[in-house]
Amino acid sequence: MSDRSLGFPSGTGSPTPPWPRRRSAPVFARNGMVAAAHPLITAAGVGELARGGNAVDAAVAAALTAAVVMPEMCAIGGDLFAVVHPPGNGPVETVAVHGSGISPRGASIDLMRERGDAAANRMPYQGPLSVAVPGMVDACFALLGRYGTRSFAQVAEAAIGHAANGFPLGPKGAVAIAESVDLLAQTPASAAVFLPNGSAPRTGELLRQSDLARTLGEIAAGGADAFYRGQIATRIGRAVAALGGALAADDMADHATDVAPALAASYRDVVVHTTDLPSHGLILLETLKIAERADPASLAALSADGVHLMAEAFKAAVADRLAYAGDPAFVDTPLAALLGADRAARRFAAIDRERSASDVPAMPLAGGDTTYIAVADGAGSMVSLIVSLSSGFGSGVVAGDTGVLLNNRAGRGFTLEDGHPNVYAPGKKTMHTLHCYLVAAGDGTPLLVGGTPGGDGQPQWNAQNLSALIDGGLDVQATVEAPRWTIWPATDPLTLPNPYELRVENRADPAVLAELERRGHRLRRQGAWDGGGSAQLIARDPGTGVLAGGSDPRAEGLALGM
Repeated sequence: MSDRSLGFPSGTGSPTPPWPRRRSAPVFARNGMVAAAHPLITAAGVGELARGGNAVDAAVAAALTAAVVMPEMCAIGGDLFAVVHPPGNGPVETVAVHGSGISPRGASIDLMRERGDAAANRMPYQGPLSVAVPGMVDACFALLGRYGTRSFAQVAEAAIGHAANGFPLGPKGAVAIAESVDLLAQTPASAAVFLPNGSAPRTGELLRQSDLARTLGEIAAGGADAFYRGQIATRIGRAVAALGGALAADDMADHATDVAPALAASYRDVVVHTTDLPSHGLILLETLKIAERADPASLAALSADGVHLMAEAFKAAVADRLAYAGDPAFVDTPLAALLGADRAARRFAAIDRERSASDVPAMPLAGGDTTYIAVADGAGSMVSLIVSLSSGFGSGVVAGDTGVLLNNRAGRGFTLEDGHPNVYAPGKKTMHTLHCYLVAAGDGTPLLVGGTPGGDGQPQWNAQNLSALIDGGLDVQATVEAPRWTIWPATDPLTLPNPYELRVENRADPAVLAELERRGHRLRRQGAWDGGGSAQLIARDPGTGVLAGGSDPRAEGLALGM
């Protein structure tokens, strides 16, 4: 067994970062831990651990609660991806769970061009035509059926209670609703839930979702079939059709979650496991494989060299994703070639150390709102899980009396460009910004789970966090508090084409920012904590089993152990 630890303070403390800390240290525990972006999500997961559930039970309980208390980010009408080190101590196979669905089979690309922006190759972004088959519910059953110890009805208790009885809105939730009034007002069922009395609720007011509570109860009684092949699916299809959408009950009937070995690649002396296609785990791994050739100290120090090299590596990985990746049922994506050492070396060698690239083409082949949850139990199991509606409040459509808020994954994910690997087609899955990761020692022993919401920011911020942990030796809390930078745009069709911007929190060293501008980066300075995302990390010491949790202060969540 490996004795490699990651994300823990060394000695009596951690390297002192050159930025102010909001939380002085990680949270430590031995018998289990949950880190999430909302206190009620964390509480649901820890409560499940306290009742004897394992990490998978706790992760599903937390995810279902997230679907109630963070509707701006996720819902059971959205998707779920996860990386799981199954129960049991020591090295076992790490698996990835891919819970996303197809586009409606009854909607042609001509219809999408008519209702979208054909000139810009953009889909209808939100509204009833933006919806894809929701993958979250079946993914929850897949997780519980393979690795859990408790039933869906048991782990859904907290979520059903918050939906039926209401929960007090925090500041971020209240602001999110207020900023989405125009979208939510377009659908009567959405307005009835989120705009009671015709206006957005204020911070501290109770948000009740009684229809959603009943639907969760029906799923608890009838299983996944109740959602995908029963009356709930029929009611969702009717509600979407009445609004002019295309998602039908038949589209949902044959949905299935893909569970397979995680996509993995080495970085330094560890292995990073992530979600496979159609997720953006590919971008994270390719970015790391290119950046691995840079000096670790430079990357970790948030120097101009480090930011520049990592940013250029990310641009290269995005170019390859846009050129080559798509739904595996439609596109043969050359993953082995894209993540190969020779290709990474060529990509690294092509980076101009003194100049930001304004255009990064795909290299010829030889021959994307969301919430993230990290969970660990005391028996060695770790779960990295992310759930999403895609954009804020997804499609904006609550499906009639089901209370189910539906995603806009199809509207946000596909392009309408002919010949593109991610071009829209009926019955196709779009490429997906969702991904999360688990870091293991070379022998497979799990060391850390992590992730963040944030669309195209996800692979960038995940790469930055992994470098801070592995190259810089920072603890998990210092890592999530590091000044954040983002290359924009990346893959989101709504943002393309635009010239690159490098967006950086203004806590970064002014000299570093000036040097990045000298190298040609179009810099946009952001507020000290306004860089986006909500990273959550849990590290596990393989020798003692002690857990260390870090929770992003950019959100209102926390890490909590037992």
